[in-house]
Amino acid sequence: MDSLQSVFTILIVDDDEGHVELVRRNLRRIAVINPIFTVNDGQQALDFIFRRGEFSGRSALEHNPLVLLDINMPGSMSGVEVLRQIKAEPATRSMPVVMLSTTDDPREVAHCYELGCSAYITKPVDPLQFIEAVRRLGFFLQVICLPEDEHSAVESPAL
Repeated sequence: MDSLQSVFTILIVDDDEGHVELVRRNLRRIAVINPIFTVNDGQQALDFIFRRGEFSGRSALEHNPLVLLDINMPGSMSGVEVLRQIKAEPATRSMPVVMLSTTDDPREVAHCYELGCSAYITKPVDPLQFIEAVRRLGFFLQVICLPEDEHSAVESPAL
């Protein structure tokens, strides 16, 4: 499984250190070994993704991270705006972005999907429910991470 999981980097974008630590710890607990980077605001997230500022020397191995993106962050840039900018650029349009939010407003969820998010996960307020949600997210990440050579080995069933 090591070769499967080391295919991509995970970028956690969240201003709540407690949530970041819960996500990190629970991904590790279920054996997700991908490199995990964290930033705490939207501008840092875009700088990481587009290799600007302090992240201009970022390795090519972290070129297209899987982004776990909180919607409500301090500063002038929300997670929704970060998502919009990621999906507006051809080089990052296919980047997987999972929205994490305490908001379960159907309009907000629909708007994020319209902008191109890969998944929308509501962060439960209860710590035990949040841990369970992260555990399920980790299993989801394990399922979607297939190495390139396995993609080519999968053939369509005969009709």
